[in-house]
Amino acid sequence: MDQDQSSLTEVTSKGNSTLGGFLYRRAVLPLLALLRMGVSPETLAWSFATGVVIGINPLLGSTTILCLAIAIVFRLNLVASQLGNHIVYPLEMLLFIPFLRAGRVLFRSPPVPLAPHDILQAARNHPIALVKQLWMWEWHALVIWAIVSTITLPLLALLLTPLLRRLMKTQQSDYLGP
Repeated sequence: MDQDQSSLTEVTSKGNSTLGGFLYRRAVLPLLALLRMGVSPETLAWSFATGVVIGINPLLGSTTILCLAIAIVFRLNLVASQLGNHIVYPLEMLLFIPFLRAGRVLFRSPPVPLAPHDILQAARNHPIALVKQLWMWEWHALVIWAIVSTITLPLLALLLTPLLRRLMKTQQSDYLGP
């Protein structure tokens, strides 16, 4: 086993005991690998934060492509942004209804019929009106998401940068030895 592999094995075993398995394997180890490849902690923090923020947008099915486009335009790290995007997928599902409801409140639109029976009845009786109404609620939810994102993105990036700097120093000291 070469030195890189043994170092990775040591870091993996340390991380599993202190941070817990899933997040460590799915988030920390890939970020460590990117730090080893020379990505700066600042770029990595902004890339990951961008992925997280885009990953919670209420337009279901758009996050991967949107994240890819934003990462290319702003020259962010594609792997880190997609990692952040995919890690928060459960959070996207949890926040979908709150974004819809907050948009409804902000724009004073009619309530969203969340009961399957109501949606099916509207689809049968007035399908075009239902589609227009759904897009209106979606647009309102996207406005709420945009407001939340303008606050969340820089805060998350600023919080992640020192953590990634520390992780990089720890990783370098583990790699170089005592």
